[in-house]
Amino acid sequence: MKIRLTQSDYDAIVSHAREKAPNEACGLIGGTIEGDVKTIRKVFFLTNLDASPEHFSLDPREQFAVIKELRQNGWELLGNWHSHPATPSRPSEEDKRLAFDPNMSYLILSLQDLEPVLHSFRIPRDKNATREELEII
Repeated sequence: MKIRLTQSDYDAIVSHAREKAPNEACGLIGGTIEGDVKTIRKVFFLTNLDASPEHFSLDPREQFAVIKELRQNGWELLGNWHSHPATPSRPSEEDKRLAFDPNMSYLILSLQDLEPVLHSFRIPRDKNATREELEII
């Protein structure tokens, strides 16, 4: 599976994550699936209720508003995204444990180094995460 993200959405994720640092920033991604390509049509920026640099919890009310908007636009929930302010772009043990749907994409943005690093992962039920091809267009 390949996942496509526009440069402007990538830039917005990076900007938002930097603004929320040292806490994790988080949100959802919605869009379309055609064959083996997921195209992100909108990145949603949600509140991290935990306000923590090591984990996040999405605001349930904001999640419901996102689902409503997705339905109105005929889009699908493609997955979620969050930042790792001081660790690499890979799923933590907590990320793996909390992964709820093996069909979702989990985007993780690392701010650990000078240049941000964004990767997308699939996390199946066995919790062995694999990277998805991420194309920034």
